[in-house]
Amino acid sequence: MDSADTLERSLTSPALMEITVRKFTQRLLCTAIISSLGACTTAPGRTQSADPWAGYNRGMYKVNDAVDRATLKPVAKGYRAITPKWLRTGISNFFTNIGTPWVMVNELLQGKPGLMAQDTCRLVLNTVVGLGGFIDVAGKLEMEAHDEDFGQTLAVWGVPSGPYVVLPLLGPSTLRDGLGRIPDYFGRPQHYANIDWKTDTAISAMDVTQTRESLLSLDDAIHQAYDPYGFVRDAWMQRREYKIYDGNPPETPLEDESLDDKDQPPSGDGGDDKKDSNTGATP
Repeated sequence: MDSADTLERSLTSPALMEITVRKFTQRLLCTAIISSLGACTTAPGRTQSADPWAGYNRGMYKVNDAVDRATLKPVAKGYRAITPKWLRTGISNFFTNIGTPWVMVNELLQGKPGLMAQDTCRLVLNTVVGLGGFIDVAGKLEMEAHDEDFGQTLAVWGVPSGPYVVLPLLGPSTLRDGLGRIPDYFGRPQHYANIDWKTDTAISAMDVTQTRESLLSLDDAIHQAYDPYGFVRDAWMQRREYKIYDGNPPETPLEDESLDDKDQPPSGDGGDDKKDSNTGATP
């Protein structure tokens, strides 16, 4: 029994677990780097315009929209009402800045050293001179910020998008981008900062609030659409393709597997959504 206990303690020791995690991380990083080297010769996976799960997607869109109208939108409006514009801009700049390291990781994995170098300069300049990123000093020097995530990295590696899907609370996505949200979550800087869960939750809530506030201007356009769900879906797909190709998407249309009849808004659905819709699922 003593030898068994000793063996069990050794196998579950923090040192051994740390070594195991380190080896796994090293292998994952090596695999990602090798894959990124082939990204330059691989055509990005196009975003499919097919919506075979339209029935589910429309239902989830309504659920997200109801949650948004009950919680996020009122909070975002209150935030806008009590927070001066200069402060809202500074908070938005701060969250863009702390998200830059993960953007740089994805630029590396996508084989974009030029963009990575530019964002490195942005990060250093805004952090040191811009009060931790509160002031976008680099933007004033015409150093454009970039927005890369792991879903885009998978697309650059040639992974097909899969069908369009509306995720609970998170909104528009595809199968590829939905899976990409997992490493995106763990790429957040909060995971590597010495903060407790309460602080982490407060930071995340503030990020969600300022993001929703920035989308309030889209509410009217969605509200006036005949089919708000279809409007959001098509706008999101086009925007996603634009981001994957860094603002230069192919002139050819998105991969189109003709939408079947079940994708069409049910009789009266357009009018109901038009009346009640907000941005529960925003592009």
